[in-house]
Amino acid sequence: MGRPALSNELFENLRLELRRGCLALAVLAHLHEEHYGYTLRKALADHGLDIDEGTLYPLLRRLESQGLLQSEWREENKRKKRFYQLSADGRETLSRLLAEWKLINASLDRIVAEA
Repeated sequence: MGRPALSNELFENLRLELRRGCLALAVLAHLHEEHYGYTLRKALADHGLDIDEGTLYPLLRRLESQGLLQSEWREENKRKKRFYQLSADGRETLSRLLAEWKLINASLDRIVAEA
């Protein structure tokens, strides 16, 4: 008898867990230049990483509360928009996270190649 198939719910939970960390890294990496939420979301989607508003805005608020982002409200085209950019701590954290990502990615490439 074989093992039961991986349930869709379990797969979805694992997929979301994997995405969660990747999304934070992608947002930090893309905010090396200033964006407001919509343009950030569109830029990430243009690079193949879709993120819905219900995920993006709480993530931006969390990263800002952690001191990794700075933001300011400005009027553009007669609409108030909140613009986000990496803080000094955010730039240092991004650098460190990218180094960690490269190590993990290289290890996973070796592990997956053996599977």
